[in-house]
Amino acid sequence: MAVDFTGTAVTPYWRLAAFYFFFFAVVGGLAPYWGAYLRSLGFGAPAIGELIAILYATKIIAPNIWGWLADRSGRRMATVRFACLMATVAFAGMLFGQSYGYLALLMALFGFFWNAALPQFEANTMNHLGANDHYYSRIRLWGSMGFIAAVTGLGELTDRMGLQVVPCALLLLVTVLAVASLVAPSASAQCGDAYHEPFRRILLRPNVLGFLVACFLLQASHGPFYAFYSIYLADHGYSGAAIGVLWALGVLAEIMVFLKMHRWLPQFGPRRLMTAALVLAVVRWTLVGAFPDWISLQSLAQFLHAGTFGVYHAVAITLINRFFTGPNQGRGQALYSSLTFGAGVASGSLASGYLWSTFGAAPTWYMAAALAAAGAVLVSRSLPQGGWVVSLPGQRSV
Repeated sequence: MAVDFTGTAVTPYWRLAAFYFFFFAVVGGLAPYWGAYLRSLGFGAPAIGELIAILYATKIIAPNIWGWLADRSGRRMATVRFACLMATVAFAGMLFGQSYGYLALLMALFGFFWNAALPQFEANTMNHLGANDHYYSRIRLWGSMGFIAAVTGLGELTDRMGLQVVPCALLLLVTVLAVASLVAPSASAQCGDAYHEPFRRILLRPNVLGFLVACFLLQASHGPFYAFYSIYLADHGYSGAAIGVLWALGVLAEIMVFLKMHRWLPQFGPRRLMTAALVLAVVRWTLVGAFPDWISLQSLAQFLHAGTFGVYHAVAITLINRFFTGPNQGRGQALYSSLTFGAGVASGSLASGYLWSTFGAAPTWYMAAALAAAGAVLVSRSLPQGGWVVSLPGQRSV
């Protein structure tokens, strides 16, 4: 079934949505439970931080390599399908060894392929949407649904069967993702405008560079969340099911935002929305660090995920699509992915492992809040005041 957003162009809604559903179902297994699984194998906080950082560090390099290949070949979905297949093969190796070196190698291999898929699929989705890219969140919300399904389902499974079920469940999800990539349709390349600035010149524009650095800081502040939040809750007496529900609450709030973003983007503009997202991150990490035993405040902190990811990501993807057009499109999406979810989360995860073991949990969360505060100041000064406007010569305004 296709969905007509515009009255004229039909988008293959469900086939695109299926890919997002299973991709973020994998995230829903990795982010909450992989760190806990590693601890069950006997690894300490620094080793856990290092192993998770490896997964995200591959995102620094992999998306840029694959983005360059996709732009040069013009075969964006072929790149996505190959990456998903090889990620499945790499992850299957997790079932056959548990040493630090072996897991580090497989995390690097899996990450190199898995992290290649999403940026190119984002570009493909944007090409399907065309000028109606503010409707992106209506498709992306299915990724959030997949995350909820995985995080709640695995929470129940780990309570009943133990953490040893995590690798098998993740392998199943990665395999289904590879199948979903086969049915997702390829879109025609973005026509773009007659004039295209060189990639480096766009990157060095103050508003683009400032925006990307602010995104890096926000994702670095998420490092302890991805690496240690489930461990943190478990240490304070939360069950696996309760941990899954808390993760799901955050993504449920994210879905509610995605349903509204096609209206909020033109109404409020990227500067206000991005600044609000970063300010909410300051509040969120402060609550997490200060009130671990208050389930009501942990629930509130998770609802703030609506801003710290939902608002942030919908604005960021759309802005990147407007900044980097035509032959720069794939590399633009890859750069955003590698700098934020790659370098940002990797550095945050790595640093949090050492901070956690040296200073404890609460100071680690307060450091995360400080990073988000710095990002809020930067983005408020980088993006232009006003509505849906970002001027680049020869490009669409946003």
